[in-house]
Amino acid sequence: MSKKSIVARQKKREVLVAKFADKRKSLKENGDYQGLDLLPKNASPVRLKNRCQITGRPRGYIRYFGISRIMFRDMALNGLIPGVKKASW
Repeated sequence: MSKKSIVARQKKREVLVAKFADKRKSLKENGDYQGLDLLPKNASPVRLKNRCQITGRPRGYIRYFGISRIMFRDMALNGLIPGVKKASW
């Protein structure tokens, strides 16, 4: 489990990216790079990091499910993810 401050920082970035998305798009289309420089750095979508929705873990992220590999394994073994079961042959 990652620190709560790191997860809170990530959520703050997500809000900023959503807030300035339209403005960034219009500035990029017009080629106004000085205007882009005036926007907050955390408004850039590049600064977002994929994190597990449950634990906030940044590594081992499975994009399709939005969770880390560890949580995926726990949830799959407990039958919480429909259509996923442990392979055995």
